[in-house]
Amino acid sequence: MLKRVAGGLLPLWLLSGLAQAGETVQLNGGNTAWILTATALVLFMTLPGLALFYGGLVRSKNVLSVLMACFAIAAGVSVLWLLGLYSLTFSNGGVAQDWIGGVSKAFFAGIGKDSMQGDIPEILFAAFQMTFAIITPALIIGAFAERVKFSATLIFSLLWTLAVYVPVAHWVWGGGFLAQRGVIDFAGGITVHITAGVAALVAAVVIGPRRGFPKQAMPPHNLTMTVIGAGMLWVGWFGFNAGSALAANGSAGMALLVTHISASAGALVWVLCEWKRYGKPSVLGVVTGMVAGLGTITPASGNVGPMGALIMGVLAGVVCFNMTHFIKRTLEIDDSLDVFPVHGVGGIMGSLLVGVLASPNLGIFSGQGFGGGNANIGEQFGAQLLAVVVAIVYTAVVTWLLLKLTGALTGGLRVTPEQETEGLDLVLHDERGYDIH
Repeated sequence: MLKRVAGGLLPLWLLSGLAQAGETVQLNGGNTAWILTATALVLFMTLPGLALFYGGLVRSKNVLSVLMACFAIAAGVSVLWLLGLYSLTFSNGGVAQDWIGGVSKAFFAGIGKDSMQGDIPEILFAAFQMTFAIITPALIIGAFAERVKFSATLIFSLLWTLAVYVPVAHWVWGGGFLAQRGVIDFAGGITVHITAGVAALVAAVVIGPRRGFPKQAMPPHNLTMTVIGAGMLWVGWFGFNAGSALAANGSAGMALLVTHISASAGALVWVLCEWKRYGKPSVLGVVTGMVAGLGTITPASGNVGPMGALIMGVLAGVVCFNMTHFIKRTLEIDDSLDVFPVHGVGGIMGSLLVGVLASPNLGIFSGQGFGGGNANIGEQFGAQLLAVVVAIVYTAVVTWLLLKLTGALTGGLRVTPEQETEGLDLVLHDERGYDIH
């Protein structure tokens, strides 16, 4: 993420360096309190929000395997973030700065309680960013739920965080080559949703469908759990987007409002699409539309106004609804929990739309100065398009390589057909989430 300062945007590692060089930086108590809250909210999105959302969508024999994956990924990424991933993402990489950060802050070296990142403690900034790194690989598991070994899930997720999330986040937020081109990604449309969505699609293709797909019905085992998780995601997303302002100010307030508007529009439009096509609205449809609206507004949340958010939410509902059906029914790709059509397509659409709607020339659509944007729409859209293409291609190639490597390390990515029929909860964890009687 970039910090807005007089005269433009500076990477946060540079602000930290200026402070260490002797420039006095006063801690802002209000901003610090808000980012403390936002950090808890973003972790809340994964645990228990995403875990419950995904857990309710799978069959009862696999629910614990999904919850276990979310918890294990959260723990594993947290340790790696301390050991070096934070440093590689947000420290100065020297001659390699365009591509990757350095190792000067590995093990959080030199980061004490008095170290500052802008006007908040750097240790808090590192914790806030850690929660983004946690949820991104956790999103991907929805694509291959119910058929992959736990060992393969964990190894792939940790390798993917290192090889995909860290470089892309550095390019966009850590002062890398995309940041230098003025790319807007306020809260993670590119770094989180595009990377997770594209990785999910590649994983679904490489791993293959669940047994019985697409002829056998595989309904969610507990939509009540899914709705509870969806509500937690909606609330937690305020920390995700509004927290990305890194301050308790008008930009955070605008980000919070537009996040809510887009989610609301996405939910309503998805339901209307479903109602028209099938004659009845569904609970699954309303929560999926909400997530599509949230994913689409994420890259633009600090740069568009409420009317811009309404447009993005409406488009999210229509486009993501139709992409879900296209992926599953036309292409017959078993992206089990619709990660690519919801998160990937939403992230792509939002990242491109912000190139247009963020322009201050568009008045109320741009948020009237909250975050702003390049007055030259063509130039900004070009930067956004470059970032989207780079993220898609890089993520797809590296994800494919990591899946092949993980399969070699674990003796195959999938459980056996017999184990898949029995269910991953018993096979992998010797536990049941539900009593079968």
